[in-house]
Amino acid sequence: MTPWQMEEGAERHRRLLEKAAAEPASGGRQASFSRPLVRGEVDVSHGRILYLEDVHVSFDGFKAINGLSLDIAPGELRCIIGPNGAGKTTMMDIITGKTRPDRGTVFFGSTIDLLAHREAEIATLGIGRKFQKPTVFENLSVYENLELALAADRRVGAALRFRPDGAQRDRLSEVLVTIHLADQVHRQAGLLSHGQKQWLEIGMLLVQDPRLLLLDEPVAGMTDEETERTAELFRGLAGRHSLMVVEHDMGFVRALGGKVTVLCDGAVLAEGSLDEVQADERVIEVYLGR
Repeated sequence: MTPWQMEEGAERHRRLLEKAAAEPASGGRQASFSRPLVRGEVDVSHGRILYLEDVHVSFDGFKAINGLSLDIAPGELRCIIGPNGAGKTTMMDIITGKTRPDRGTVFFGSTIDLLAHREAEIATLGIGRKFQKPTVFENLSVYENLELALAADRRVGAALRFRPDGAQRDRLSEVLVTIHLADQVHRQAGLLSHGQKQWLEIGMLLVQDPRLLLLDEPVAGMTDEETERTAELFRGLAGRHSLMVVEHDMGFVRALGGKVTVLCDGAVLAEGSLDEVQADERVIEVYLGR
């Protein structure tokens, strides 16, 4: 057994989890310890894992989302691009239950109506979201961050009692390799580079085995090498997971190689390969420039 797979002492483990439960993760968002729903299989028999149709939402008269319709296939890697104010973040807010649309349809698979669930519930259904700024527990080690994320029941009492079994420890080791942090397992998360913190947060989502990952500008602030390794990571995740990646870095989008959706004024302006959307006169006019 590798050293990082050995179970921490019960008392130290209890103190660390208690501290993590009491303090917000870096990034300013409080960690969630709500009671999870029972996660079931997502019905993708119709060939779509995410489906939005004619979605509208306004803020004080401003139409942030204006008739948005799009769908994503199981295992697909989709990039979302567009100018600032196009509705990219609002779209993710709607999918995760943070924002309620004025009208429209939003389904996860063919049977789960996301508009019928609250934000905390949606997080347990198999949808993971990563914000632009990494959110990790900086006073805990890389391994402890992943272990905390793995706890199935995140209420404080249950989290304090949680101990990963052999299969779960194997899963943690697998994720450490996937996110390029196997050699940083005991390092305090606050000492990681910006890019490594991004990978750690992605790992915290992966240990929960989400079917759909929503990733908001994941390579912002990364070095060129970190950006290349992140593209490699995402390509490796596609197939087992569906990924929606919001990004402005066209080099990174090209490296991912997936279908690209261009949003503008709260609706889909164009879709296709990166070469196809870059050649679209409408996209050039509103986003890429000449």
